[in-house]
Amino acid sequence: MLDQGSIAGARVSRRKRDPDGTRVAILEAAGKLLAKDGPEGLSVSQVAQLAGVNRGTAYQHFQTREQLLSATTAWVSERLRQAVFGDQLPSDEQDISQIDPQSVSEHLAEFAMENPELGRVWLFEVLSSNRPASDPFWNQYKTQFEKFARSDLAQPGIDCEVHAVLTLIGVFLWPVFAGAHAHTAKGRLQMAKRYSNEVLRLSLHGTMRPEKFPELDARNSKAIKASSGRKRPK
Repeated sequence: MLDQGSIAGARVSRRKRDPDGTRVAILEAAGKLLAKDGPEGLSVSQVAQLAGVNRGTAYQHFQTREQLLSATTAWVSERLRQAVFGDQLPSDEQDISQIDPQSVSEHLAEFAMENPELGRVWLFEVLSSNRPASDPFWNQYKTQFEKFARSDLAQPGIDCEVHAVLTLIGVFLWPVFAGAHAHTAKGRLQMAKRYSNEVLRLSLHGTMRPEKFPELDARNSKAIKASSGRKRPK
């Protein structure tokens, strides 16, 4: 029977032969530490220990803490992009009318509720960056909104950058309030739904032209009424 040291050694050995798997393990560990301690608590050696790889292997992937932080932020962003947009990539040929605003709003709120600390770390890193367009999610989110703002579906005169920042600040800070008022998975899901419904209502009567989205407007009004008549989660 293998002892714990042998198992750990075998794990490290396997990861040496699987650089992509090792990188993912390191990024997953870095994400956990970021969520727990923030950027200030991140170090390559700590991440290596949590990931189950030796420090030398970790430093082969990320020579500095800054490289690790940048890569982890991009990794979180790609997870967020996949959660909200799936495999869909931004394209000049994309028909903006085929994008479902309700789906985008709901998936964004759900991701924020499921990853509150990690989401806020990601948001801070993106907003404090002088190159936010290099971030996968920010790039796709803002690009699609800019395309929407140029279409006849939108109200005129939208400041896309301000709107994108305000929306993302709201969605990643809402879990702070929700966490104090919802203590079960069902409650947190309800709070995510409340947020996405209200954001959609504001969009329908702020950035969107509601006459262009009659079915969505009707569904949202119905959802808002149902939510207001339901007991708030404990």
